Amino acid sequence: MISNTWSLSTKDFRKDVKLKETLFTLANGYLGVRGNFEEGVPQNIPSTKGTYINAFFESEEIKYGEKLFGFPDKSQSIVNLIDAQSITISINDEKFSLFEGELIDYTRHIDFREAVAHRNIHWKSPKGHEFKISFKRLISFQVKELFLIDLEIESINYSGKLEITSSVNGDVTNMVAENDPRIGTSSAQSLQVSGLICDNNFSFISATTNNSNQEVVCGISHKTNNTVNSRANKKSKSIEYTYTYHLSPNEKIHLTKYAVYTDSRRYVTPLQENKLLLYQAVNKDFSDYCKEQNKYLNNFWDNADVLISGDDALQQGIRFNMFHLLQSVGKDKFSNISAKGLTGEGYEGHYFWDTEIYIIPFFLFTNPNLAKNLLEYRYSILENARNRAKEMGHQNGVLFPWRTINGDECSPFFPAGTAQYHINADIAYSVIQYIEVTDDYRFLAEKGMEMLIEIARLMYETGHFRRDGYFCIDAVTGPDEYTCIINNNYYTNALTKHLFVNTEKLYHKLQELQPAALNTLNAKLNVAEAEISNFKKAGLHMYLPFDDKLQIHPQDDSFLNKKLWDFKNTPKENYPLLLHYHPLTLYRHQVCKQADTMLAHFLLGDEKGNQQIVKNDFDYYEKITTHDSSLSTCIFSIMSNRVGQYQKAYDYFMNTARLDIDNLHHNSSDGIHSACMGGSWMSIIFGFAGMRVKNGSLSFKPHLPDKWNTIEFSLNFKGRKIKCSINKDLTSFTLLKGKPITVQLNSEDILIQ
Repeated sequence: MISNTWSLSTKDFRKDVKLKETLFTLANGYLGVRGNFEEGVPQNIPSTKGTYINAFFESEEIKYGEKLFGFPDKSQSIVNLIDAQSITISINDEKFSLFEGELIDYTRHIDFREAVAHRNIHWKSPKGHEFKISFKRLISFQVKELFLIDLEIESINYSGKLEITSSVNGDVTNMVAENDPRIGTSSAQSLQVSGLICDNNFSFISATTNNSNQEVVCGISHKTNNTVNSRANKKSKSIEYTYTYHLSPNEKIHLTKYAVYTDSRRYVTPLQENKLLLYQAVNKDFSDYCKEQNKYLNNFWDNADVLISGDDALQQGIRFNMFHLLQSVGKDKFSNISAKGLTGEGYEGHYFWDTEIYIIPFFLFTNPNLAKNLLEYRYSILENARNRAKEMGHQNGVLFPWRTINGDECSPFFPAGTAQYHINADIAYSVIQYIEVTDDYRFLAEKGMEMLIEIARLMYETGHFRRDGYFCIDAVTGPDEYTCIINNNYYTNALTKHLFVNTEKLYHKLQELQPAALNTLNAKLNVAEAEISNFKKAGLHMYLPFDDKLQIHPQDDSFLNKKLWDFKNTPKENYPLLLHYHPLTLYRHQVCKQADTMLAHFLLGDEKGNQQIVKNDFDYYEKITTHDSSLSTCIFSIMSNRVGQYQKAYDYFMNTARLDIDNLHHNSSDGIHSACMGGSWMSIIFGFAGMRVKNGSLSFKPHLPDKWNTIEFSLNFKGRKIKCSINKDLTSFTLLKGKPITVQLNSEDILIQ
């Protein structure tokens, strides 16, 4: 039973400790702190204590058995940072622990409208001393470097000495899991403490990565009341503050811990900046930051909330997902959004194509500035992508990295990494979609057009016109990582066609709107009209595999010639297949890890304009798709709606909306699935509401699940803010901001004014 769809709560502290550390993570796009217990847990309980800065990474030389030309030289891994979470409570010779004594009452919750995590504890020590203890923590959206812990202790029956010890510790390690590629194999000891300063109530630890030579500084300070005395203890890699109190029954003590993190990627002098920020931070109380946080979240939810009437579990799930997307998304030029957000070390903190295809749509329609920021990150690594193209033997254009943090490719397994050239087409798709939704032609002139032309150059050079006149692209991998290094992947070809045709279209649009800017770009890139014409020609002659007998689109040229995977005799415990079968075994079969051809249909529609073919494709690929990737079920949910299989749409969606809360893939303890979270929003808006953007216009074909009464949501589109309300019998639109606009509802034009 879900009591509050605006929050996540639990009364169980023993079960799934590591999973709850993920779910109760707080972050703001720059800084993330896992939901660890301040007092710690016994050593026999699985736990990952983690603090992370978006885009702060360690690098190591990749060791190959056989290193061939063009293989990446160095890995990149997000770094577990200096720990400022630890606070212990001592009552004479007893230490507070949830796992000792008697727990009279316990609740833990986080309200998505506040972004403040609470633990409320009523505890009796083994010797019978009874206390009420409250921990609150916050990571500020207004001061991105700031992490706060607020502690209150009330004595129920105890009279005597109580000590609180709060520390900052530079002796930290990363997790290592060599047998699971979803987690990564980063070096455990990435940071070395390089300096400690203890200055009365202010202490600072500096640490530097071993190889990437990046510096991070953590500074801490405290406010407290009624102390008898306090002392600081400076060790080799940590600093402890111990506060001693004399407590009487019904008396309360209160302590607020301020922690500030700065790094050398953003700051020239991280230590000096840290000092200034920390000295300023302590001038406000915890309650002041709570008020600021609430104001920030109110604005976010005013634009982003999706109201679902009739399904509380789903309502909680979608709000949880949107909340974590906001917490995870980078909000400066150095950062993007990683596969696990800032909640854990899964996938080593890398940025993937997930951003463009699964996450940007959510921000594009709810907070376009954040969507633009994600695209600007890609522009900031354009020179890295130029260099990578040359490493891969290309004469022109850019090849964006498959896995990266700083812009360099760091995926050592090229068949399911570098070969996924669709990363280029995905980024181009997102640029084109951004322009289509925002009409931001200034961005197109300053950055977007350069990205499109350089991407188009690379894809044009990668492909070729074959003897029958079709443009083909060979030796690539599509989204389905169980099928690698093939010719004419339908998804890659379809999105590259979209790239070519729209690059030509937007080039001439810019020629009309901003000719001076285009002339400057032409000179910078040495663009000729003939080159733009060649892009269009390649797009119009793009080869898109189609089987006349089956009336389906083969995933690639050879896909239908392979034998079918024996699903009937595959044990349930052998999923995901990538953990139990050699890649070559998978490559020899018709078996899909995730949506591939169906993803192309979602993004672009069927090239032949035939809904029956889309249904044929759906029926065929549904039977052979394992959904071993968390990116898959949301697409099948959307496409189930489009082909009229409405119950399947709902079933697939429920595997998306609560994937992390219910730990459906059994690996959320290593971090959230940020792309799946974006996909859950897409499933509602593009699936059940049936929204599409085509030729710069919005259209809707809604169909609600039987369990739902209504859905309501807001959209930002071309400077307007539109509220959509859909129930079983009626769909209505309200213009909240901007000029009147016409949308389509079930193919009928509706003027919203």
